[in-house]
Formats: sequence, C-alpha cells, structure tokens
Amino acid sequence: MKVILKIVVVAAALWASTKLVDGITVSAGSTAKQIGTLLAVALIFGLVNAVIKPVIKTIGCAFYVLTLGLFALVVNAALLLLTSWLAGQLDLPFHVSGFVAAFWGAIVVGVISWVLNMILGDD
Repeated sequence: MKVILKIVVVAAALWASTKLVDGITVSAGSTAKQIGTLLAVALIFGLVNAVIKPVIKTIGCAFYVLTLGLFALVVNAALLLLTSWLAGQLDLPFHVSGFVAAFWGAIVVGVISWVLNMILGDD
C-alpha cells in the first residue's frame, strides 16, 4: 500500500510540474489517459531513482561534498531527463524538452513530493 501511495504522490508532483514548468508536457488526449500516463511515468521515475541514483551518489560522492549537495539538483534533473527518454521508448506521451526544464521540474517534483509526504505521512 505504501508503494502505491508513493507512486500517486510522485504522479501528483509530476502533474504539478507539467502545469508549472514550460517544457514538461503530457500530450495524452483525455483526462483518464493523462492520469494513466502520469502514474506510469511516476513508476518509471521511481524505478530510475531506486536503481540508478544510489550508483550515481556513490560514484559522484566527491561532487556532492564539493558542492555542498547542490550536485544533487543536477543528478535529479538528469534522472528526470532519463525518465522522459524511457517514457518515449515506451510510447508514453510524456516529454521533458531539455535540461533547464528538467532542472526546474526536478525541483518542483522534489518539493511537492516532500510536502505531500509530510501531509500524508512517510512511515
């Protein structure tokens, strides 16, 4: 149940990023297809973060220390771009147009996910 809640929270954060950040789009026709796309992309984003992010953190540990953690913003943007690419490979109508959009989108997704997790509880 906790995993499903996290996917829904990330999907809501991704939806907000499509509304707040130019360059992040979901081009599905109906509302139901948009919701399905956002849930699928949230699952992909969760898998990408679970598999690749720990490897990048381990390899790039020095960058995290030297930049006082700001390198995490670049990593999160790159992971959002990778998620967009994977969604395209799976024919999902989700697209991030470039690094700047991914950078701001990652910030929006991170902040909104944090807020929703605080409200809903993150046991």
